Amino acid sequence: MDHLSPREVPSRVRHDFAPGRLVAGLTALTLALLYSGDASGAWHVPWFMVFPVLTGGLFLAGAASFTRYSVRRRRAAMTASSENTEAPASTSGSQAIR
Repeated sequence: MDHLSPREVPSRVRHDFAPGRLVAGLTALTLALLYSGDASGAWHVPWFMVFPVLTGGLFLAGAASFTRYSVRRRRAAMTASSENTEAPASTSGSQAIR
């Protein structure tokens, strides 16, 4: 794609921001960096270090995903409540105008 503005980008290319996936990916990159440095001899990382780093990273990823989900739900609820300014539809089953 040649430098398109956000409005010109086709919808199949756009996607929602997923902070949980970002944090999980950064956790995996951190582990890869730690153990590649250990393999090259730059520093020593104990074998059990993977457990706290992975557990903490996945916990943070879950917290970020839950926070994003909560924000999206609240924003959708606020938008829906501001759009309901008209009279409600009939609940009797008939939509005929009398």
